[in-house]
Amino acid sequence: MSRVVACCRIGSARYHGPMNLPNSLTVLRIFFVPLLIVVLLTRTPNVELWGFPMHFEFWGVLILLFAAATDWADGYFARRRSQVTTLGILLDPIADKLLITAAFIALVDMHLAKAWMVVIIIGREFTIMGLRNIATAEGFNIAASTLGKTKMVLQVCAAAVLIAGVRHPSLKPLGLMLLWLVVISALVSAGQYFLKFWSQLDDRIKLRRKLSLTETRKNSQDAVPL
Repeated sequence: MSRVVACCRIGSARYHGPMNLPNSLTVLRIFFVPLLIVVLLTRTPNVELWGFPMHFEFWGVLILLFAAATDWADGYFARRRSQVTTLGILLDPIADKLLITAAFIALVDMHLAKAWMVVIIIGREFTIMGLRNIATAEGFNIAASTLGKTKMVLQVCAAAVLIAGVRHPSLKPLGLMLLWLVVISALVSAGQYFLKFWSQLDDRIKLRRKLSLTETRKNSQDAVPL
C-alpha cells in the first residue's frame, strides 16, 4: 500500500537517512519474496517442533502474513515518525507487487489457482502502475478507492487460505471464494481507476488544446501585415 505523505511542522523536521525503520521493513518484505517462493515450490521444510508438526504450508502462511504485516507497519511508522522518504515511496508499491505476484504464481504452480485468474490479478497491478506513471507525468494524482485499498487484504487472505488448504481441504471452498472476490475487486477497482484517470487526462488535453488555440489566435492578431 502506498504511503501517505504527511506534512511536517516547520522547525521540527529532521533529516532521516534512506534506511530508516519504515524503509528497512519494506526491504525486509522484498527479501521475504524469494523465501516464500522456495518454501512453496520445494514444499519444505516439514519439521516437528515441541511435538507439533509444522509442514511447509504453515511456514508459507507464516511468511506471507508476516510480510503483509510489514506492509502495514512501514506505513504506520513512516507517518508516526515523519520518516516518509523518496526511497520508501518508490520501494513500497514495488515490494507489494513482488509479494503478491510471487504468491499467486506459486499458487498456479501448485495447482491451487487458475492461471487466467492470476493473469487478471497481476495484469491489473501493472496496468494501474502504468496509468499512475502517466498521471504523474501529466501532473495529477488519483486517490485510491475504498475497494482498491482493501484489495491487498483480500489478496493476502485468499493466498493464505489457499496455501493452508493443502493440509486442510475443508478450507479450499473458502479459498476459492476469496480468490473470486479478489478477481472481481481487481476488475471493478481497475475500472473505477481508469474512469477517474481518463476524466482527468481528457480535461487536461482539452485545456491544452484550448490554450494552444488561444495562443495561435493571439499570435495571428499580433502579426504585422506586410
